[in-house]
Amino acid sequence: MNKSDLGEIERAVSQLSSEDLAKFRTWFAEFDAANWDRQFEADVAAGRLDALADKALKDLRQGNCTDL
Repeated sequence: MNKSDLGEIERAVSQLSSEDLAKFRTWFAEFDAANWDRQFEADVAAGRLDALADKALKDLRQGNCTDL
């Protein structure tokens, strides 16, 4: 996407009615969450979070955690 595409999107969004803006906001939140989920799953599959998981488990075993 180039800068002019983003400008067009911004202009279009700024012209939405309140009702359509609310619908867009809901759609975008779902779209953004789905993208985040895909990235998270890719990071897990690639092992990018293994060190964090290992540290969390070590802290748990050592009693360095607080129950929520």
